Amino acid sequence: MWKEAAAGASPDVEFRAPVAAKALAEAERRLGRSLPAQLTALLLETDGMVGEYGTGVVWPLDRIVEQNLLFWAPDTFPGLYMPFDPLLFFGDNCGGDQFAFVVTPERPDIFVWNHESDSRLWAARELEDYLHRSLAGDGDWW
Repeated sequence: MWKEAAAGASPDVEFRAPVAAKALAEAERRLGRSLPAQLTALLLETDGMVGEYGTGVVWPLDRIVEQNLLFWAPDTFPGLYMPFDPLLFFGDNCGGDQFAFVVTPERPDIFVWNHESDSRLWAARELEDYLHRSLAGDGDWW
């Protein structure tokens, strides 16, 4: 389902081999929280998606874990940015801005974090909407 949705938005999207359920369980253990159900379903089909120009539309599971552990660490960006704890980052636009689910409180919407202004803006109503917008959009589509 997820591959078809992405390919429908862009024929140039690249896919990876699916993630094993064991790897997902280990990732959730390391993160200390569950991944959003839509993201889990996507990762079971493909370990990330690469868009035009190498855009990390959906990162591989290892990068999702590493980036979030970095951003959630209390000493990573002290006083520089608002807290990242409510967000689960999973993709980027190749320009520094990153896309995330809001996990506290849990909701299906996707937000974009602007690394220059530290703003968090609504980008899509759920993951499939995000895939269509990001893969078919030009530049700062949000």
